[in-house]
Amino acid sequence: MTTNEQVLTGERADILDFLAKHRYFLRHTAEGLTDEQANTRSTVSALSVGGLIKHVTAVERMWTGFAQTGPGQDAPEETEYTPEAIAEWENQFRLTEGETLAGVLAEYEKVAAATDDLVRTLDLDVAYELPAAPWQPPGVFWTVRRVFLHITAETAQHAGHADIIRETIDGQKTMG
Repeated sequence: MTTNEQVLTGERADILDFLAKHRYFLRHTAEGLTDEQANTRSTVSALSVGGLIKHVTAVERMWTGFAQTGPGQDAPEETEYTPEAIAEWENQFRLTEGETLAGVLAEYEKVAAATDDLVRTLDLDVAYELPAAPWQPPGVFWTVRRVFLHITAETAQHAGHADIIRETIDGQKTMG
């Protein structure tokens, strides 16, 4: 065993295993899709398979940043819902000009590998106050452990969304 290898047991191994399982379901849902299919909105929502992978990547990146340093100092107090802000929000759920499914999947792999390294190394008991948000009272703290569990839940939820979208595209089912 090299110094970079370590055998994990307990909750760290469980978190990594659970994340890997749901990441697999999400990636598997995209197998064999063209860029056009990956960008298909097959339900009334703005969601697409490629967009969901892109979104999960961004969310995972944001939450791992929080797990490392707590809330960012540059987080806005309030969001203005201008047409530009709404378009930017919606763009995270679809492939935009120049983006490909292969590119989004490659970026997801990089972010996932970085997250896995953090699961192996960060103190799971460190807690940070969540940024102010209209849906929660002030003074809510999350441990790094809870952040990783949240990333896993987010991945699982969106893997299910992607599965439904994929089924409506060509009948392919990931989990059934």
